[in-house]
Amino acid sequence: MAELTKLESKLAEVLGLAMAAQGAGRHVAGLLGDEEPDLRAQLERMVEEARETEERCTEVAGSLDGKKTAIVEQARETRQEADEMMEAYLGGEDDPLDGFEFLTMAEAGEVGHWAIVEKLNEKAGDETIGKLVAWALPIQRGHFDAVMEGSLQLAAEEDPNEIEG
Repeated sequence: MAELTKLESKLAEVLGLAMAAQGAGRHVAGLLGDEEPDLRAQLERMVEEARETEERCTEVAGSLDGKKTAIVEQARETRQEADEMMEAYLGGEDDPLDGFEFLTMAEAGEVGHWAIVEKLNEKAGDETIGKLVAWALPIQRGHFDAVMEGSLQLAAEEDPNEIEG
């Protein structure tokens, strides 16, 4: 198995997070049921963008001489870790607000990881990774903003005096 540089390792992490984001988005959309069709449509768009991010990251990994297998393997590990975090946070929950709160944390993490890839690539100067970051980072920032707004929308619909249970 090829050894990965820090930059390649971070590429694997954002790839794994894109993989995990697809399942998380579908899961939270399912929590909405038939309620909140606008939020559901937003999540469906985000899932599609995560799928495209996965494809683009995999394509870039394939352009790195002999590194694709190692990057994809590490990405799968990251996906598994992210899936486990979602299960720990949402296991048994059926509340859409809890789902959106989880997505807010997850999307903030994705934005942070992409910003780190961008910073590492400033020194590495890999044009292909630079183009990928220029495409993905604004999308990830948009995802964070969207789930934050969705969380606040759902919170506004809650009765703050209702007893949890």
